[in-house]
Amino acid sequence: METLTALKVAHSVATVLLLLSALGLAIWVWRARRNGDATAPARTLQRPQVFIWLLMGLALLSMPFTGWWMVHLVGWPLGQTWLLASSVLYTVAALGWFWLLVRLNKSRKAPAANGKFTFALALFSFVCFIAIAGLMGAKPV
Repeated sequence: METLTALKVAHSVATVLLLLSALGLAIWVWRARRNGDATAPARTLQRPQVFIWLLMGLALLSMPFTGWWMVHLVGWPLGQTWLLASSVLYTVAALGWFWLLVRLNKSRKAPAANGKFTFALALFSFVCFIAIAGLMGAKPV
């Protein structure tokens, strides 16, 4: 398989895995809370959900490398607005994701009210990744 095609596939698979894993965790927590389980957010870091978090982390780590490599192979300058906006959004969303992971891990160790801020942090990161996918799909050169 050609290098560029393989990179596109790897990048797309990482993006889909990240978004589907996040959506799966969100649906799991929502269904548990709807059924009256108030400890559902605190339990999202327990097995087997740890596999989902590791999968999301691996996807987060691989995307900058495959993305840069694709841009390098195609020959686009890194100063294009859509690339810069995507990079900034990615950095903010990844930091939000890591912050969310730390908050959920703390709540797992010492259960407390996660509240609306944790949900807002998760939603913000998810919306940022959707926006990045839109920028990548549109490629307004």
